[in-house]
Amino acid sequence: MMQFNVVKNDENSSARSGQLVLTHGIIETPVFMPVGTQATVKTLTAEDLYEIGISIILANTYHLYLRPGEDLIYKAGGLHSFMNWRNNILTDSGGFQVFSLSKLRKITDEGVYFNSHIDGSKHFLTPEKVMDIEQKLGADIAMCFDECAPYPCTYEEAQTAVNRTTSWARRCKDAHHRNDQALFGIIQGNVFPDLRHLSALDLVEMDFAGYAIGGLSVGESKEEMYNILDLTDSLLPHDKPRYLMGVGTPEDLLEGVRRGIDMFDCVLPTRLARHGTAYTRTGKITVRNAAFADDFTPIDKDCSCYVCRNYSRAYIRHLLKAGEILALRLLSYHNVYFLVKLMENIRRSITEDDFSGFYYSFMKEYRF
Repeated sequence: MMQFNVVKNDENSSARSGQLVLTHGIIETPVFMPVGTQATVKTLTAEDLYEIGISIILANTYHLYLRPGEDLIYKAGGLHSFMNWRNNILTDSGGFQVFSLSKLRKITDEGVYFNSHIDGSKHFLTPEKVMDIEQKLGADIAMCFDECAPYPCTYEEAQTAVNRTTSWARRCKDAHHRNDQALFGIIQGNVFPDLRHLSALDLVEMDFAGYAIGGLSVGESKEEMYNILDLTDSLLPHDKPRYLMGVGTPEDLLEGVRRGIDMFDCVLPTRLARHGTAYTRTGKITVRNAAFADDFTPIDKDCSCYVCRNYSRAYIRHLLKAGEILALRLLSYHNVYFLVKLMENIRRSITEDDFSGFYYSFMKEYRF
């Protein structure tokens, strides 16, 4: 069903390179997964993603359940066939999306009642229902249904979310039966170390195929997030993949890898693109700004992506100002490529025993 092999450990940190073998191919880790919430990475085709070198993308159970529905996708032959994607897919459980509805949902020990953000229709999701949906979608990795406590919250609120997440994880495991789909548990606990410790130990005891760290990058400080990652690094089994959910700035990718994380996802590359912003080796630039009106250099002179080889900042700025959709596609392509290339360089640095050197060199030059 799934194999994970650690290929090389860094001597000076918890960074490691590895291989994750799934039904639809081999993933070199650490890896960044672009987010294809609605069964598409916004503005990019499958061919774009293959060209960039994407081995796995993320799709969202909550959104696909509401539209077009898991039964239609199952009828199409599963998510891979439906979206014409031949590489791996991970489906989130929808726990974070339900959490973000706030005023439109009610959480109980049995499950979550909520109103659709699309048409207001009423729904009830249980761990068993989520497993049924994810198995019909047929992704290579499915995530357990969890409760993500908000930040800030009280200790008691976080504790309730942890207890519920543990109970739901057990129910998810009991309801999951697809042998070609790996099931990951999600560690919660907000910024409370003892709750994170409890959550991790409970999930490890259930022996999931991999473990995700959820409920971070929701408003807490960077220091708080890194402290939690330091803690979970010491609690999770070395021979299972570790996934930091919803985190993907260049600096956080490096900090996460440094603390033993193997997998990341984030909407930032395409979201920034839609706001006219691009990654460069020295930090983000807002291409929409007037300063780039007559700048005929590529977005990033050190980047070899298709966009940087063929288009200038001035041209992309013109497209943005003119409201042309091509601008969003070009910037999305570049931003996704930038993070994929960063992960490739991280993997190489680990293999060559130079992760610390790469880490400090990147952090010194990158402005964030």
